[in-house]
Amino acid sequence: MRGADTFTESLFTMRRLEDFIPTHHPLRPIRQMANTALVKMEGLLTRMYEADAKGGRPSIAPEKLLRAMLLQVLYSVRSERQLMEQVHYNMLFRWFVGLSMDDAVWVPTVFTKNRERLIKHDAIIAFFNEVVTMAEEKGWLSGEHFSVDGTLIGAWAGHKSFVRKADDDHGNGDGGNFKGDTRSNQTHESKTDPDARLYRKGKTASELRFMGHTLSDNRHGLIASAMVTLADGHAEREAAKVMIHDARQVVGEDREITLGADKGYDAREFIDTLQAMNVVPHVAQNTSGRRSAVPDAIADSDGYAISQQKRKLIEQGFGWAKTVGPIRQVMVRGLKKVDQLFVLTMAAYNLTRMRTLGQLRVQVA
Repeated sequence: MRGADTFTESLFTMRRLEDFIPTHHPLRPIRQMANTALVKMEGLLTRMYEADAKGGRPSIAPEKLLRAMLLQVLYSVRSERQLMEQVHYNMLFRWFVGLSMDDAVWVPTVFTKNRERLIKHDAIIAFFNEVVTMAEEKGWLSGEHFSVDGTLIGAWAGHKSFVRKADDDHGNGDGGNFKGDTRSNQTHESKTDPDARLYRKGKTASELRFMGHTLSDNRHGLIASAMVTLADGHAEREAAKVMIHDARQVVGEDREITLGADKGYDAREFIDTLQAMNVVPHVAQNTSGRRSAVPDAIADSDGYAISQQKRKLIEQGFGWAKTVGPIRQVMVRGLKKVDQLFVLTMAAYNLTRMRTLGQLRVQVA
């Protein structure tokens, strides 16, 4: 017997939003870990709104705002407008953010304005640090063996915006005609995003870019530190110094740590700096036409060979950030905003990896 094509909607429902989410949905452990990190950030989140405590309308709860931003990364949502649209009708998104079925969804411009407060107070960096601390407490970090690398991030600016610094036509007329013109970062800048730099690496074309850097822990490839700098030829080594120095402060001066890297980091000044910090340089030797700065005694050790194998795990984070995350070409402008987006993306990557590690632990047990 053929069923009738009818639609009868109940006036009321007795089911909770929680009941519609599958028990083993992959977002459940991610939401649980994210909420644990947000609870530890309670002091910071409270201080963010102390100046507005005497009056005004309540803002978007920062916890909900951060969870919504995580969703945007995890599900490759390209804009805040599309994110708000999906939160409106997607029960899974509503549940993850913390909205009930009857709660109104925010206007995209209001969402964007409230997001600026998180960036101003470095709440995203604090969230990333809490996720890393959580991984350390679960024993998923070695704390002694690290790898470092950098990747190019496409800026949200085009070639025609890259005009002479003294040019006031904002890329119109002759300023936007760059054919046959010699351009450099010293004489030109983007009117769309002044922090973007014209840069190329390897066989890639010259584009307006930033440079993202990560420090990964060799045990499971989790990202221990992340940052974005202006794109130039020395940015990778300088960022590596900052990140490994911070890691050294956490580990302690008495413990010896190692740092793996590719041939681009094989420079005498960089190797000497690492050894001065009591960091063993497990950097790939660059012997093309010159002598490597990495001592042969280190390169012949068993630990060096292990580091060279483990350092490839860092590429998984970059690959995830550019295919699932929004890092291939960012849709924000300015070094500060790009840095915060990159750090949030790496926090989301860590959460997905930690979810998998947690499931493996349950299976083994």
